[in-house]
Amino acid sequence: MDKSVKPVDLDDFDRKIIAALVKDGRMTVTDLARTVGLSKTPCQVRLRRLINGGVITGFCATIDPVRLGVDHVAFTEVKLSDTREKSLEEFNAAVRRIAEVEECHMIASSFDYLLKVRTADIRRYRIVLGEKISALPHVESTSTFVAMETVKDRGV
Repeated sequence: MDKSVKPVDLDDFDRKIIAALVKDGRMTVTDLARTVGLSKTPCQVRLRRLINGGVITGFCATIDPVRLGVDHVAFTEVKLSDTREKSLEEFNAAVRRIAEVEECHMIASSFDYLLKVRTADIRRYRIVLGEKISALPHVESTSTFVAMETVKDRGV
C-alpha cells in the first residue's frame, strides 16, 4: 500500500453513494440519487469526484463460483526464505500473475503472506500449489487451510 496516499474526507452523502454502489454497481445515476436523497446533478458530481479521486476504483460483476465450477477455496500461508525489499517485490509481481490466487496479503506473523486460492477442486489446488505457488520466488514453505463453507465473502 502506498503510504503517501491519504484517506479522503467523506460526508454522509458520499458514504451513502458508496454503500448503494457496493450493493448494486449497475444502479443508474437517477436511482442512485433517489436512494441517497440527492437530485441527479449533485449526485453525478459527487460520483464523478469519488471516481476521479480514486475512492471508487471500478465496477465489477459478482459471480457465482459454484456455477463456474470454481467453488473450492483454500487459504495458503507462505513463508519466504528472504524478506528483503527486492525479494518481496519479486514475490509480489509473480503472485499477481497466478489467476487462481484471488487475494494475497502480507501478514505480520510467523509466515509472510496469506493467499486466498480458488480452484475447481482439491486436485486442481494441489497442482496450483505444487507448480505455481511453490515455484514463486523465495518461497521457503507453505501451509494450507481448506474452507469447508463460506459464511461471508464480501463486505466493506
